[in-house]
Amino acid sequence: MAERAIEFNRMPLMTLESLLDAPFAVQIHVAAVTPAALLGAYILLRPKGTPLHRLLGRIWMALMVMTAISSFFIHELDLFYGFSPIHLLSIATLVGSWNAIAAARRGDIRLHKRIVAGLYFGGIVLAGLFTFVPGRIMHAVIFTGAEWPAVLAAAVIGSILIAIALRRRRGRLIAR
Repeated sequence: MAERAIEFNRMPLMTLESLLDAPFAVQIHVAAVTPAALLGAYILLRPKGTPLHRLLGRIWMALMVMTAISSFFIHELDLFYGFSPIHLLSIATLVGSWNAIAAARRGDIRLHKRIVAGLYFGGIVLAGLFTFVPGRIMHAVIFTGAEWPAVLAAAVIGSILIAIALRRRRGRLIAR
């Protein structure tokens, strides 16, 4: 039993080595998208229309634009002159960001909500899941050395998605 505990304690943990060795554009991209993912989940779960919502929304939108722009300097998947279909998502993110801001400014909150939810779930959650595919940098960062980070990452992502879905469902039930 004691040997097993010692063996467990010697298991290598998650490492940032792959990310630190990555091109600067990838580092900027991850530095922008990571807080955008966390902040976006927080914003989606909190009350809307408050001054705090507007402030955090501006920060989130800036992070999303930075994430999208930095992706144009990442050419890891070179399918067409250094670009890949994922860059279409970056264009959609830039257009969506503009449209979300415009919708909020003109008071079309329903459209604003739809666009922002699409940006979050498409641009962060869905695209983010593909970064954990074996052979990608984030897979090496998160899953190097041990199996438990994979379970932890899945649990955190799943918990956030469930909390958002339950909150939306509760909001729809109350509105009826």
